[in-house]
Amino acid sequence: MAAKSKLTGGAFLFKNADIADVFIPEEFTEDQKMVLQSVKDFMLKEVHGLGIARVASLDAEKDKELVMEIFKKAAALGFCGVSVEEKYGGGGLDFNTALLFTEGLAGGFSFATTIGCQTSIGSLPIAWYGTEEQKTKYLPGIVSGEKGCSYCLTEPSAGSDANSGKTQAVLNAEGTHYIMNGQKMWITNGGFAEIFTVFAKIDNDEKLSAFIVEKDFGGISLGKEEKKMGIKASSTVQVFFNNVKIPKENLLGERGKGFNMALNILNSGRIKIAAGGVGGMKFGLDKTVEYCKTRVQFNKPIAEFGAMKQKLGIIATNLFAIESGVYRIGADVDKKREELLKSGSSGNDAEINSMREYAIECAILKVLGSEAMCNTGDEAIQIFGGMGYSMETGVEMAYRDARITKIYEGTNEINRMLTLAEFYKRAFVTKELKLKDAQSFVPAAILKNYIPFTGGGFLGTEFEFVNNLKSIFLIITGAAGAKLKEKLVDEQEIVMNLADILSMAFVTESALLRVKKLSENPNTNKAELEVKTKMAQLYLYDALDTVRKSANNAIDSYAKGAEKILLKGLMRRMLRTYHINPKDVRRQVADFMLKQNGYNF
Repeated sequence: MAAKSKLTGGAFLFKNADIADVFIPEEFTEDQKMVLQSVKDFMLKEVHGLGIARVASLDAEKDKELVMEIFKKAAALGFCGVSVEEKYGGGGLDFNTALLFTEGLAGGFSFATTIGCQTSIGSLPIAWYGTEEQKTKYLPGIVSGEKGCSYCLTEPSAGSDANSGKTQAVLNAEGTHYIMNGQKMWITNGGFAEIFTVFAKIDNDEKLSAFIVEKDFGGISLGKEEKKMGIKASSTVQVFFNNVKIPKENLLGERGKGFNMALNILNSGRIKIAAGGVGGMKFGLDKTVEYCKTRVQFNKPIAEFGAMKQKLGIIATNLFAIESGVYRIGADVDKKREELLKSGSSGNDAEINSMREYAIECAILKVLGSEAMCNTGDEAIQIFGGMGYSMETGVEMAYRDARITKIYEGTNEINRMLTLAEFYKRAFVTKELKLKDAQSFVPAAILKNYIPFTGGGFLGTEFEFVNNLKSIFLIITGAAGAKLKEKLVDEQEIVMNLADILSMAFVTESALLRVKKLSENPNTNKAELEVKTKMAQLYLYDALDTVRKSANNAIDSYAKGAEKILLKGLMRRMLRTYHINPKDVRRQVADFMLKQNGYNF
C-alpha cells in the first residue's frame, strides 16, 4: 500500500522533502520494468520493423489500414486500456506505471500519438468522471480496441481559451436528448474514432459541459486528414456536429463542470508528454551515441571531439533531471490517490483530486520535458549532419514529431502562465499553500547568505543553492505582486520569467534528491552514482544561469530605485558562482554514455 504523501502540490517551494518519501526511477519493480520493455519491444517489432523509410512516409489517410492493423495488435496486448480498471477489461496500472508505459511509447513515433490518445485523453474522461453505467457501456470497447476514442475540445476560435467555444447542446422539448451543433478541430484519432468526448455549452451556459457522443448517433461528419509538419501517421481531423441527438444520460459529469474536467484531464496529459519526452530523449541519445562512435572524421570517431561530447552531455543531463521529476510526481499522485481512498473518497473523486493536487508540477514538467525533447531532436540532426537532414536516417522525422509537444496539452507559454496562476490561487484564494511556512524559510535563506555556504555534507552546497532558487522565486514574486497587484496577470513576460525560476527549483531539487537517495543505498553502483551526481550538479550549474537571466529580466521589467538595488543585491548573493568545471563534467558524462552505448542505467 502506498505511503501517505508528505508534500502537497506546490509545497516543495518552502518545505524540504524527506528523502524516504521521494520515489526515484531506480525503485521501479521488475514487473514495472517489464511493462516498459513490452511496449518498447512492440514498437521495435511493429513500427521500426517497417523500416525507417516506410515509417517516415506513413500517412494517416493513405495508410489508414496499416495503422489500424498495428492499433489492433496493440489492443490485443492490452495497450489500449492500461489505465482502466480491471473490472472493465483494463490493465489497472497505477499512475506511475502508466507514465512508464508512456515513456515506452515514444519509440513509436506517430503511432505513439495514436495509442497515447486512446489510453489518456480519449478514455480518461469516462474512466474518471463517468457513472457506473457509462463506464460499463463504453470502457470495455475502448480497452479492446473495438472502439477508437477522441477528445474534442479545441475549436477554430477557441484554442487556449477553450471556454469560449461555440459548440452548443440544447435539451429537446421531450427532455430526453440534447441536440448538438458545432465544430471541433485538431481532433487526434478523429478519423477512426467511434466514441467522442465532446465539450459544449448547454443552452446559454457560460461554462462548458461534457458529453459522450457515439458516431452512430448520426449527424457527425469529418473533415479531411490534416497535412501536418509531423506525427503524419496519426489521424487528425475536424469534426462537425449537425443536430446530433445525444441521450440525456450521456452527459458526462456535472453540467457546467466541463472546463474543470478538461483542465484536469490535461494535467494528466501534460506529465505524460514529459514522460514521452523521457522516452524520446533516451531513444535520441542512444542513436546519437551509436552514430558518434561509428562516424569517422579526421581519422577518428567524432565521439572523441569535445563539441560532440558537449552535446551528448547536455542531452543526458536534461534527460536525467526531467526523468527524476516525472517519476517523483507520478508516485506522489499514486500516494495521494491512496490517501483519498482511505479517507472515504469515491474512486472517481480520488482519481480526479490526486491529479489536480499536482497541477503545478505537471505544467512545469510538460514545459521542460517538451523543450528538452525538442532540443534533443535538434542536436541529433546537428550531430548526424547532412545525414540527419536526410529522411534516410529517420532523425529529421523524430525532430518533426517532437515539435508538437510544445503546442498540445496547452502551449508552453500557457503552461508557464498556468504554473504561476495556480500558485497564486493556492496561496491567496484557496489558502492550500501555507505562506506562513515561507515567512521563516525565506529570511533564513537570506541571512544564511551573508556567510559562506557551509557545505553540510554530501551535496550540502547544492541543496543550499536549491533553497536559494526557491527563495528568489518567493521574494521576486511577492515583490512583483505587491507592486503590480492584479495587473501582474497582464505582464505575461514577467509571469513567464517567474515560472522559469519556479521550474528550475523543482526539477533541480528532484535530480539532487534522486542522487542523495542513491548515495544512502549501499547497493548503488559507484560508477553510476558518480555520473548521476555529475549530471545533477551540471543541471544545477545551468539552472543557475537560467534563473539569473529570468530574475534579472523580471526585476528590470517592473522595479525601480531602491527596490531594484535591493533585489539585485539579494540575487547576486543568493545566486553566487557555483564552482564546477562544466567542460570537464560534460565530457565525463558523455564518456560514460559512450562507454555504456547510451542511457543504459
